[in-house]
Amino acid sequence: MKRTNTRSIVVAAAFLGAFPMAVSAQDAGKTAAAPPDFQAKVQYCKTCHGLSGQGLHGAIPIPRLAGQQTEYFENQLGAFLERRRENKFMFGVVHALTPQMIAALSAHFHDLDANPLAGAPKDLVAAGKKLYEEGAGTDVPACGSCHGVDAKGNGPFPRLAGQLHDYTFNKLVNWSKERGQDPAKPDTSAIMEPIAHGLSQQQVRAVAAYLNYLE
Repeated sequence: MKRTNTRSIVVAAAFLGAFPMAVSAQDAGKTAAAPPDFQAKVQYCKTCHGLSGQGLHGAIPIPRLAGQQTEYFENQLGAFLERRRENKFMFGVVHALTPQMIAALSAHFHDLDANPLAGAPKDLVAAGKKLYEEGAGTDVPACGSCHGVDAKGNGPFPRLAGQLHDYTFNKLVNWSKERGQDPAKPDTSAIMEPIAHGLSQQQVRAVAAYLNYLE
């Protein structure tokens, strides 16, 4: 698989932030009441997250945003801003966004319906489906109890359907290194810490593979 140069992504994103790409009339109609520079911000996001918000495989997997729950989207941008969630790129992105822009972006990506970027090992899907639907003992409940039987999320609980398997794997096995960095200000994602720790890496790979192929 071809590896993406992260430095090139960041440089390209900065370039597109200054020079927005052309957008369709349909997109322009959807954002008629959007804040100034909305389309420039959209294109900035899509440089890394994909033209349809489908995510990007690379040296650092970049998540799918298409179809994401707006409440979760906005909560996590707030977590980046307040350093409750660590990411060396996202703090620099979010600190320049107004609440109005964040709301507009969350609505935009929620409305996208990109096909999943497949690629997860198919031989793990059956085991992942079982884990998602049934959980794994007392420490790991069925994932659908929060994320929905179709994995499309609900309010503060994120959509997982179609998410890049390598991104899901990296987030779950490194949960405590990125999430919950300010215990005094926990959010809904705090529920996931014991669950992430209760899964083996092979179980995480299986769940990630199953989610990868859901639409």
